Amino acid sequence: MPRRGEIYYADLRATRGREQRGRRRPVLIVSADAVNAQPLVVAVVVGTDAAHISRNYSTNVFVSARDSGLPMATVFLCFQLRSLDESRLERDAKGNLIPAGVLPPAKMADVENALRLVLAL
Repeated sequence: MPRRGEIYYADLRATRGREQRGRRRPVLIVSADAVNAQPLVVAVVVGTDAAHISRNYSTNVFVSARDSGLPMATVFLCFQLRSLDESRLERDAKGNLIPAGVLPPAKMADVENALRLVLAL
């Protein structure tokens, strides 16, 4: 079961318009663990390589490679909130989910604040 604050790589092909896409993109689980335990979908925000971000918005959360466990600095685009079927998340050869990293509590708080802006909470 994926847990809130964990980062996974996901297959985000079959998108439209300005949705973030790609065969292998980092996504941050933002749904509650009680939801994640159900056979439903998980809510995620999509990440992108920080080198590709030329403008910073209050709905973007920059995370260093050291803080995330990812191989590069990443910006989580909290306005790119999506619900995904767990089958989009990367798994090993045995079918087990493979977390790519996890956000420290302070960075997760930044994500929560950015989501409040996006959702006008």
